[in-house]
Amino acid sequence: MEKTAFVTGPTGFIGSHLLPALQEQGWRVKTFLHRSGLPEGFDCDVVRGDISDFTLLRDALKGTSVLFHLASALGGSIIHKEEFIRINVQGTRTVLEAAKAAGVEKIIHFSSAGVLGHVKENSAADEKHPAFPIDTYDRSKLMGENTAMEFAKNGMHIVVIRPGWVYGPGDKRTFKLIKAIAKKRFVLVTRGAARQTPVFINDLIQGTLLCLEKGRPGEIYHLAGKELLSVKEMVQTVAKACEVKIPKLFLPLFPIKIAAWGMGNFFKLFGKEAPLTMGRLAFFIHPKPISIRKARTELNYQPQTDFLEGMRQTVKWYRKNDWL
Repeated sequence: MEKTAFVTGPTGFIGSHLLPALQEQGWRVKTFLHRSGLPEGFDCDVVRGDISDFTLLRDALKGTSVLFHLASALGGSIIHKEEFIRINVQGTRTVLEAAKAAGVEKIIHFSSAGVLGHVKENSAADEKHPAFPIDTYDRSKLMGENTAMEFAKNGMHIVVIRPGWVYGPGDKRTFKLIKAIAKKRFVLVTRGAARQTPVFINDLIQGTLLCLEKGRPGEIYHLAGKELLSVKEMVQTVAKACEVKIPKLFLPLFPIKIAAWGMGNFFKLFGKEAPLTMGRLAFFIHPKPISIRKARTELNYQPQTDFLEGMRQTVKWYRKNDWL
């Protein structure tokens, strides 16, 4: 019998890499889209509508073996709080209610390491680390995660994934940082001591499929790379991959925070995203190192790509496709 996977948010960076991986494994893939179309080259069933439409989702999910819920309002400063709640919280509840009504067997729900907020410990945070999200986006992601766990406690087979700092070919979010470094327009904010756990997209997809195969229902799994790096080390590695050098000086945090706050509010008046916002500063000032010990132990998750190699592949793709 043909296996059917249903993917919400298929046009996002993770979703666009998950689709071909599922198809390679023999899955029939159905996708749920709001406005945008699938990238060129993708061939799968498409259902269009709004994430708040229970009836549409329930009917579309009938016959589905597994649901991958990635659809999310992302962390742009011009998005209103109500929209984050509508999509990331209420939308998640509607999707899960529809999946329950349709008899979906398994659900993989994508959360965010941002729900942890500012990790202060000397070691990477595991899945039991207290969640303390800082901004509206991360708070909405935690509320969505809690909704998924609520359904899991009531008997649904739901596994939650919190990815690390995801990067790879085709990613528009990390591209902004990489481009600034490649074009020598980058200066480090603070001394770059905040630590992160980057994960190459291929490793994240491998971990996602392992969550599907071996993940225990009602559990959260952190999926990141094998390195815990400071922001300064990450920036230096990106520069090495781009074959450039970054300035040794750095910008003090306080005036940059004032500038980010002012620019963010000014650009918001015109409905535009500022080049510098408090959200974009979070990478430099809020460490979010996560431990993958649980995923290693329970899923046999083994990330293969170190940050330098992954970044070299990423930069090569950007140049080949005329992004750089």
